[in-house]
Amino acid sequence: MGVRITVPVAKVLAVLLNEPDGEHYGLRLMQQTGVASGTLYPVLARLQDAGWLTARWEDEDPAEAGRPVRRYYQLTAEGVTHARAVLAELRATTTVADTTASAQARPAW
Repeated sequence: MGVRITVPVAKVLAVLLNEPDGEHYGLRLMQQTGVASGTLYPVLARLQDAGWLTARWEDEDPAEAGRPVRRYYQLTAEGVTHARAVLAELRATTTVADTTASAQARPAW
């Protein structure tokens, strides 16, 4: 797959999968994930380099919009497939780890 799955990457993928066909922009992704811009944009660049995301600048006049032009990110079909697989695997391993930790924490009586 070529993408190292860190906590910020998992958070971004989870938000993107909430609306897999949608276009997402940086500020909104920061708000939804709690990931700072200095972490978010490198994550988006890595996902784009891996072919999981496409990116485009909006066709909007910043003066008319009253804000900077947005760069929109969208999952590719390959990205949707990989993101679902990665998050499912992450959930499965987290569940196993939680179960093991709970079992170890319980008294043996």
